[in-house]
Amino acid sequence: GPQQRNAACAGGVALLWAETPSNPLMKLSDIAALAAIAHEHGALLVCDNTFASPVLQQPLALGADIVMHSTTKYFGGHSDVLGGALAFKRDDEFSKAVAHRLHITGAVLAPFSAWLTLRGFRSLPARMALHCANARGIAGFLQAQPLVERVNYPGLSSHPGHEIATRQMRDFGGMLSVQLHGGREAALTMAGKLRLFTNATSLGGCESLVEHRASTEGPHTTTPQNLLRISVGLEHVDDLIADLQQALEGI
Repeated sequence: GPQQRNAACAGGVALLWAETPSNPLMKLSDIAALAAIAHEHGALLVCDNTFASPVLQQPLALGADIVMHSTTKYFGGHSDVLGGALAFKRDDEFSKAVAHRLHITGAVLAPFSAWLTLRGFRSLPARMALHCANARGIAGFLQAQPLVERVNYPGLSSHPGHEIATRQMRDFGGMLSVQLHGGREAALTMAGKLRLFTNATSLGGCESLVEHRASTEGPHTTTPQNLLRISVGLEHVDDLIADLQQALEGI
């Protein structure tokens, strides 16, 4: 909470990092509150905004100093390009030093990768609207299933960060995670029975993906073993729900 973060910053920090919504539990951080804490202690606030994209959330306007995006995900939007971006609130010595480091190390996009990212960026608002609409439908469906222990999606009123999301996001995104009764075995069984959802690690593309996140993170993970992370794509929501239904019935 804010009090714990304030106490942690009191020891002397240069940078406060936030990922909101977080991966894979979809936890929300109050960006404005974190910015106030960071600036009170002379630190910078950096926000990973990959899950939301600038269409849904604009951390710089809420007080963040730097925003990071994996442009591989929603910016590109077609699972065919790798890239990343930093956006700075101020054109100061620090931002210029970072830009200089990128140039001298060659950490820049190839021209074709830049072209693919620009192509994706042009359709980003339209795609995000459908990602969000599909995710809302799927979250509501999963929440009503007896085999489901919990749905982690900030668009649900039951989500502990729903109020924060409503305040700082325009919509709730296309990412969610679901936790099943039956533990790891149930999660792996469901993932294996899905037909329209591809088992893969990435996110933000046109196609829907599912991932058993704990397996990806390895033996030291703190992610619940019964959790599946879902990147909701642009397929018809009725088809996606039907696929989830048949997979749940097969557990």
